[in-house]
Amino acid sequence: MPEAETATLNLDPATTAIVLIEFQNDFTSEGGALHSAVSEVMTSTDMLDKTKGLVAAARQAGATIMHAPITFMAGYHEISSHPYGILKGVVDGNAFVKDSWGAAIVDDLAPHPGDIVVEGKRGLDTFASTNLDFILRSKGITTIVLGGFLTNCCVESTMRTGYENGYRVITLTDCTAATSTAEHDNAITFDYPMFSLPVRADEVIKAFGADRGSGGDRG
Repeated sequence: MPEAETATLNLDPATTAIVLIEFQNDFTSEGGALHSAVSEVMTSTDMLDKTKGLVAAARQAGATIMHAPITFMAGYHEISSHPYGILKGVVDGNAFVKDSWGAAIVDDLAPHPGDIVVEGKRGLDTFASTNLDFILRSKGITTIVLGGFLTNCCVESTMRTGYENGYRVITLTDCTAATSTAEHDNAITFDYPMFSLPVRADEVIKAFGADRGSGGDRG
């Protein structure tokens, strides 16, 4: 991403939400149903530690923290009886079953009092089957900062809809992960710049600091 864009990034915590997509044990943790598929990219970017640091800074600055887990009842009756593509992988792996350890948000990013847990995510786009858009608009949020899984799937789908819905969309290049480095890098290089401002976690943290010192970017 051009330095000119990242150098001038400012964020107003009052109108910014950090949206954490599927930071659940089945992805994030050893023993999770899909962890082995994403662990290489997670390790290469130090994803969890960087996300923890970002969330702590954003929470301290006064930004809204939102968690968007995906869950299904045992048997996956909410989706097609003949799933294909990414959802077939979820079913075959018996992942994200409601009330299971795998579906739980990872302890390191467990919701704090005042955080918002978006309910009803059953597919790829976080906006599609939830009241995310209603919550954002009711709180006066105009900027969404996206991180999570997968870089080229749920994060990208949410990014595209956020862009179409008129939000200022920021994507976290080192707080996302895909099932391969090639897929991760391809999405960030070619797709993310079309629908968002792709930045590193430390740039967002710096922007929150600049906002507190300068009064923020409310335009």
